[in-house]
Amino acid sequence: MDGIHDLGGKQGFGRVEREENEPVFHDRWEASMYTISMALRRAAKVQNTDQFRHAIERIDPVAYLTHGYYGRWLGGMEALLVEGGEISTEELTERALSLGADPAALIAARPDPTFGTIAPESSPDAQRTLPDPGRFTVGQSVTTHGTPSGGHTRLPAYARGHRGTIVAMHGGWLLPDANAHGLGERPEHLYTVEFSGEELWGSAAEAGLKICVDLFESYLEAANE
Repeated sequence: MDGIHDLGGKQGFGRVEREENEPVFHDRWEASMYTISMALRRAAKVQNTDQFRHAIERIDPVAYLTHGYYGRWLGGMEALLVEGGEISTEELTERALSLGADPAALIAARPDPTFGTIAPESSPDAQRTLPDPGRFTVGQSVTTHGTPSGGHTRLPAYARGHRGTIVAMHGGWLLPDANAHGLGERPEHLYTVEFSGEELWGSAAEAGLKICVDLFESYLEAANE
């Protein structure tokens, strides 16, 4: 979906700072979030990674920017538990307040009452065998669709409506756009598409910059030569 999470290629957020010797978890509560997420997957309260990613995309935009990586996980998990009927927002708030939470604190989770539980995947991995070889081949020029997305997608905003070249093929994989919403697996061919920096960002791009993005077949059309 189009939201604050889609920060790739956007101006004003500064460079990505890499922390040397970064620990797996910075605080104990982050380890708890990881453990809870694994427990929810084993209990079938979270059915697939795409569903989980979409829940994180839908949290409050300010919370997305300020709550940190595992804070986003917490907001996403709360939304899925409410949408799945496991707990209510009121129960979550009551419990948090009883443990000393600030009643004025920003709540990340924004559950959608129209969402519900979805069926599990047919296999624990996301790769699938397809009967056809795919529409595109390595070396072929393609253009990406330029329309915004109302749901989960793996086509980033900065790569929409641009021309690139197929540089690798990866066979069939579950389509996240459908899998996140319980609309079936709908596997498609997955390709690596290379774009020039100038194609994506114009003359302001670094000279010689190349960006590779893994994109599903339905995101692409053959380019007009």
